[in-house]
Amino acid sequence: MKMIESVNGLLNGIVWGWPALILLGFVGVLMTLMTRFFQLTHFRHWMKNTIGAIFGDRHVTSHTDDHTISQFQSLCTALAATVGTGNIVGVAGAIATGGPGAVFWMWLIAFFGMMTNYSENVLGILYRRKNSKGAWAGGAMYYLRDGLGSKPGCKTIGAVLAVLFSCFCLLASFGIGNMSQVNSMVTNVNTAFGIPKIGTGVFLFIAVSLVIIGGIKRIAIITEKIVPFMVVAYLIGTLIIIGMHITAIPAVFVSIFKGAFALKSVGGGIVGSGIALAMKMGMKRGVFSNEAGLGSSVMVHSSSNVKEPVRQGMWGIFEVFADTIIVCTLTALTILSSGAINLDTGMMTEAAEAVGSSSLMSYSFGQTFGRAGSGFVALAILLFAYSTVLGWSHYGATACEYLFGEASTKIYRIFFVLIVLAGSVMEAQLAWDISDTFNGMMMIPNLIGVLVLSPLVMECTKNYVDRHFHNKDIRPMLSMFDDIQAEQEEGLKVEPE
Repeated sequence: MKMIESVNGLLNGIVWGWPALILLGFVGVLMTLMTRFFQLTHFRHWMKNTIGAIFGDRHVTSHTDDHTISQFQSLCTALAATVGTGNIVGVAGAIATGGPGAVFWMWLIAFFGMMTNYSENVLGILYRRKNSKGAWAGGAMYYLRDGLGSKPGCKTIGAVLAVLFSCFCLLASFGIGNMSQVNSMVTNVNTAFGIPKIGTGVFLFIAVSLVIIGGIKRIAIITEKIVPFMVVAYLIGTLIIIGMHITAIPAVFVSIFKGAFALKSVGGGIVGSGIALAMKMGMKRGVFSNEAGLGSSVMVHSSSNVKEPVRQGMWGIFEVFADTIIVCTLTALTILSSGAINLDTGMMTEAAEAVGSSSLMSYSFGQTFGRAGSGFVALAILLFAYSTVLGWSHYGATACEYLFGEASTKIYRIFFVLIVLAGSVMEAQLAWDISDTFNGMMMIPNLIGVLVLSPLVMECTKNYVDRHFHNKDIRPMLSMFDDIQAEQEEGLKVEPE
C-alpha cells in the first residue's frame, strides 16, 4: 500500500499540476469563445431541447428496438456516471481542504466545462461507428484516431493517444467509477446503520453483477428509473435545509467569494486556505463531479439514437449544468449554511471535524433531521454511487472493446465486479487519490484531441445555427463518414423538429 501511495502521489502531482489545469481551463474558454458563448446565447434553445423535450417529444424518451438508446436514456446513464459521490463527498472534501472559495472555482470550471462537454459530444457523434452487432461505438478514442489522426503527419500520434486514452479510461473505471464510489457507499452505510463494510460490499457485488451483464441497454433502463428519483429526492432534502437556514445564505455567498480570492474576512481571519488551494480543489472536484474534459460521457452519448451532433452536444451542456451548477451548489450551500464550517475562518468546526470531511453532508442533515437525516444521506450516497458504478462499467467496457475487441468485454465485466469487493475494504483517502490520478491521465489526451479538432466543432455548430436559426438551406453535418452521413440524413428527414 505504501508503494502504491508513493507512485500515485508522484503521478497525481504531474497530471493534476498547474499545466494540466491551465489546459483544462483553456480548452473550455476556447470552445466558449469559438461557439460564441453558446451556453448563454442559446440558453432557452438547449433547455427546450433537453429537459423541456422530455415532456413534449416522445422521440427523445421512447425506447428503441435496436442497439441504440434514447436521448433521455443517454442523459440518465451519463448523469448516473457523473452524479455520484463527487457531488456529496467530493464537494465536502473540496470545502474542507480548500475552504468555501473552492465552490466559486467549481462554478467557473463548470461554466466553461459546459462547452468542453458539448464539444466532446459533438465530436463523439461525428466520429462514431457501428460495431458488428449494429450498436454505436464512439468516444474520445475514435475522434483521436480518426479525427486527430487524419491531420497531416498525425496518424501515429492520433493512434497512440487513442490507445493511451482507452488504457487510462480502463483504469479510471476501476477508480472513479468503482473503488471510490463503493468506498463512500460502504463507509456511509456503516456510519448510519452499523452494517459491516464487507456486508454492503457483497450486496453491491450482486446488485452490480445483475445489471451490467445485460450491457448498455439494461444499464440505460435501470438508470432512467433511478436517476430522476434520486436527484429530485436529494434536491428536496437540500432545499429544506437551506430554507431553514435562509438567513445564513448571504453570509455563505460572502464567504465563497472572499475565499475564492483569499480576502480577509471581517473578523480578520483568512477565508479558506489561500487562492491556489481553493482554485485547485474547486477545479479538481468540479471535474471529478461533472467529468467535463475527461471524454468519458461521450461513450454513452454516442450510443444515442440522435441524428444531429449538436443536439447531443446540448445534452452535454445540460449534464454539466445539472450536475455542478444545481446539485453540487445545493450540496455546498447545505454544508455551509448548516454550521459545519466556520464562515469567518473557512475551517470545519470542532463538531464537524469529529465526523470527518467525508461525512460533512451527513452531519449537516443530522443537525436538522437527527438520525433520520444521516440515514437519508447514506441512502442517497448508496443510490448515487451505485448508479455511477453502472455508468462507468459501460465506459470501461467501451475502452476494453476498443483495445481488445468485443469478446473481451465479458472478461472486463467479471473483473469489474470483483473490484467492487476490493473497494469496500480499501482506505478511503487512497481510493480518492487513485481516482484523481486516473481522471487526470484520461483528461490530457482527450483535451489534446478537442483542442486540435476545435475548428470542426465550430463548423458543425455554425452549420446547425445557420439551419435552425437563420433558415439556410444547406446540407447538415451529421457524420465524418459518407455512409453514415447518408444514413443519418435519411433518418433526419422523418425525425420531428
